[in-house]
Amino acid sequence: MTATSSSHPSSAQGLTERQKSWLILAALWLLLLLLASLHPLAVPDEGRYGEVGRWMLISGDWLTPRLNGIPFFHKPPLLYWLDAISLSLFGVNELALRLVPALHAGVMICALYLSARSISTETIARRAVIMLGTSLSFLIGGQYVNHDMLVATWIGVAIWCFAFAFMAGPKPDANLARLGFLACALGMLSKALISIALPGLVLLIWLIWIRQFKKIWQLPWFSGLLIFAGVALPWFVMVQRQYPEFFNYMFVGQQFNRYTAASYNNPQAWWFYLVVLVLLLFPWAFFALGQVRRVTSMTLTSAIGMDKAWWRLCWVWLLAILVFFSIPNSKLVGYILPVMPPLALLASLGWQRSMAHRALAKPVFAGLVALNIGIASAVVLMVGDVTRTGRSQDMAAVLACAATPADTIYVSTAYPYDLPFYTQTRQQMRVLENWPELRKRAGDGWQRELFEGADFDAKAAQALQSMDVLARAASQSGNWLVTRSDGRDADQPPGWTLHFQGAGWALYKSGPADSATKSPEPAQHKGLPGCKDQRDK
Repeated sequence: MTATSSSHPSSAQGLTERQKSWLILAALWLLLLLLASLHPLAVPDEGRYGEVGRWMLISGDWLTPRLNGIPFFHKPPLLYWLDAISLSLFGVNELALRLVPALHAGVMICALYLSARSISTETIARRAVIMLGTSLSFLIGGQYVNHDMLVATWIGVAIWCFAFAFMAGPKPDANLARLGFLACALGMLSKALISIALPGLVLLIWLIWIRQFKKIWQLPWFSGLLIFAGVALPWFVMVQRQYPEFFNYMFVGQQFNRYTAASYNNPQAWWFYLVVLVLLLFPWAFFALGQVRRVTSMTLTSAIGMDKAWWRLCWVWLLAILVFFSIPNSKLVGYILPVMPPLALLASLGWQRSMAHRALAKPVFAGLVALNIGIASAVVLMVGDVTRTGRSQDMAAVLACAATPADTIYVSTAYPYDLPFYTQTRQQMRVLENWPELRKRAGDGWQRELFEGADFDAKAAQALQSMDVLARAASQSGNWLVTRSDGRDADQPPGWTLHFQGAGWALYKSGPADSATKSPEPAQHKGLPGCKDQRDK
């Protein structure tokens, strides 16, 4: 009785072990939110995806994601829907956008904790959560505004749900399986086909390895597919009806071609993700390697601290997805986030075997936790200065208060992804380029995003104009020109007057020089909706 009471104290004596674990989960999530509030939008991703969500909110068009008013069908809409809802509730600011991936990161570590404590011990589960929750994958990836954390979370939830369904008894647990189908549907709305392909790949290999493949036929396929179809398919069907080329563009162009082609951004060597895994779960990933030791099937369960079927699931989950994403030529860090939960659990098991019995285990663990939090905090605090010339936030603060809602903003030489978000303009920017020539030679960048999207909507495509309009716009009042300058004195376009020189962008005003001013506008000049927000910062 004494030992039991000391291990699991009652509420009168103190917190239970599970309550401590939940408090740790909450503290990690609050730390994530704190870090998410400390830096401006990163470009291009956060500026791009955040602005698509803002445009969805102000336009009222919840069917078609739009970038600068132009259809943007690179990814499904779940991120944008949730961004728009968050912005409507908490205002147009960075933290409102980052709440969306942060909530999903919270779901990821909660699913890891609940699953790990069911198949192992409270200690191992809590340690796995701390390892994941203090890693760069959680503290940085969990606040980054793009689709990666969303789809990684739903892939993980789907794998956990189906795995527990298969392990429930002679037949799969129908309700858990249905939750798995629901998670796949939400993943489909996050990043399309990989939300089906990756759980399917992992579970197929795992069931074959543990010799339970026949259970796959006993899943509640009819009700499960109804749930999946009811949640995931309506948006795809409605968009296809409105834009007949949509399926070809998203599934062939943005899914299959991006996986198989060698012409997309960020080509990397096959070992790229091995390095990324170490960095994203540093230093805990090294302890996962201790689980590779060969042990006999007779002693496997006692050696690893959990049933061998679950241990095999963790390794299949990790290796199958690692190989899947190592095959394409193009590799991005966020793609590998789906393997973080099993890697953290394996790392916790590795620590249990190699370190937990040592006298200095607790202080060493605490020191590594503090080191990781320090590294993540340093990254967050440095990112503003490192990305200063790429962002247009300084210029947006000036433009938001100098322009009026009726003014027209022209952009040339580059695309300021974060400018519309910070100014909160409701007008399409006019993007000036040699578009016929760009269609022949443009790579996988902002130009292609815009002109491919413009093919879906002729009216929205009018925002893409030639450089010929520049002279005429200069002679008319109420026009602004934004160009990339990299902090250098740029060649002033004829007829335009420099209004503000930022760290990386220059802002020009139409009309003669005496009409331009660098001083604050009169009090009665309200500016764009973002003016107040920028003045408050």
